[in-house]
Amino acid sequence: MLKVFLVEDEIVVREGIKNNVNWSDNDFIFSGEASDGELAYPMIKDIKPDIVITDIRMPFMDGLQLSRLLKQEMPWIKIIILSGYEEFDYAKEAIEIGITGYLLKPISSTELMKCMKEVRNVILKEREEKQNYEIYKKEMKEYEEDEKRNLFHDIVNKRVSPVSILGRGKKLNMELGSMVYLIILFKLNIGADTIEESHHIVEAKEKLDILLEENDKIIRFNLLFDEQALLLKGSSIEDIIKTKEDTIDKIKEIMEAYESISYFGGVGRPVKRLGDISISFHEACSAFAYRYIWDTNEVLDYQNISKKQITPIYADSLNVANITELDRKKVETFLKCGSKDDVSYFVEEYLKSICKENRSSLLFRQYIIMDMYSITAGFSEELGLGVDVIDEPFHSCSQFCGQMPTFEFTREYIEKIFSQVISLRDEIATREYKDMIYKAKSYIDENYMNDDISLNQVASEVFLSPSHFSSVFSQKTGQTFIKYLTDLRMSKAKELLKCTNKRTSEIGYSVGYKDPHYFSFLFRKTQNCTPSQYRNHVKAREDS
Repeated sequence: MLKVFLVEDEIVVREGIKNNVNWSDNDFIFSGEASDGELAYPMIKDIKPDIVITDIRMPFMDGLQLSRLLKQEMPWIKIIILSGYEEFDYAKEAIEIGITGYLLKPISSTELMKCMKEVRNVILKEREEKQNYEIYKKEMKEYEEDEKRNLFHDIVNKRVSPVSILGRGKKLNMELGSMVYLIILFKLNIGADTIEESHHIVEAKEKLDILLEENDKIIRFNLLFDEQALLLKGSSIEDIIKTKEDTIDKIKEIMEAYESISYFGGVGRPVKRLGDISISFHEACSAFAYRYIWDTNEVLDYQNISKKQITPIYADSLNVANITELDRKKVETFLKCGSKDDVSYFVEEYLKSICKENRSSLLFRQYIIMDMYSITAGFSEELGLGVDVIDEPFHSCSQFCGQMPTFEFTREYIEKIFSQVISLRDEIATREYKDMIYKAKSYIDENYMNDDISLNQVASEVFLSPSHFSSVFSQKTGQTFIKYLTDLRMSKAKELLKCTNKRTSEIGYSVGYKDPHYFSFLFRKTQNCTPSQYRNHVKAREDS
């Protein structure tokens, strides 16, 4: 029921309205009354009625003054003005304030109730629209995250102009304009072996969400596979460095409370142009690559890598015992878990542990090349591909014994074979994911009409976690799960609108929407017309 509050200085009129209207029979609650606007104002703030009926001419505070105050503080309240004056100025001012109804005295209870019902319809329609929009926003959140990811990749790869970036940002409710920018890449290790650890991960993520979403100097981009990119904004270099330090300190403070959760971050340098964000990003990637090298929790600043990186190997001559400090397990882990985009960063940072003396040693370069080839070939065999798919470094004894051109050649060769085996690994995974995507799409196609179908449900059907399934589905299909489901449902709805005489509500139910109002709202939002307009357009085209 909707709550009604009455403001009227004439007690006879007030009592007449209060006692001669069947409020409850018409789904209203008479929630309070006052004799003037000044007395009514605090009462209305406390009661928060849906509708206020007020006279215009009252002592102390008149109806228009009261209405103006209410519309400023509680804009959702609908106001019906009662007036014994027909002057146009009153009606004009009432319209400017946003009055919903304007009735002239004397007024009958029938006339008042007719106006009340009209106002009630307006309120219910607005509530319905708001509720539908909130559902729509929730469903489209995954789609918006995908759009934000695409924008971020375009920014760091310098694919679009600053004007385009700023425009796309505004459409996603992001203000990207700033004096200075800085990138932080961050990832939580979300693997959990126990229920307690799972709860800790949820708690940690919620605290991080609050930290990052409440700071207007940080724009967060949720990348695939649970990685996050934080775009920091600042008014100066000093300002953004302070924001960076405060953010890192707060992240570490949150994470220290959960010993079972590991994390790692990489930080780039401050830059002053949108077009230079790619510089900060690539530096952050270099620092972020240490997550494959260090078994520690850290948010590593690229500018401090030289102070913190792996202890260099110092030797006057080649020392195999020292060389083995280049942990082979780190390479094996990277080949299994790393991406092709990370290869150059990983190899560069991994080989920084080698001092110049060893870099200039031919014997060392031969050794490190053969060692990396051995690890890569071994991983290739694990994949069932054999060793022939990896380029051998030396095709003859004379080549092995000959002079290797430079250390740069060594680095490029290692990058080459790592890229080869990761590409092959991804091809195998793609074939497996292709089957998984096919199975997921088949399940969606068979169950789209069920209103309770969800990402979690489909993920369980293909034996993946929801977050992993969401990432893989977006990456392999080019659209989010909810976008695929919505597009499918809208396509089926349009078929039914064209080929049947079913009512809109029946069609909505047939494609998975129990609420006909939400179906109509979503159809209009995605197809730019109502279901009825679509049907009429199709029929008109067929008749012409």
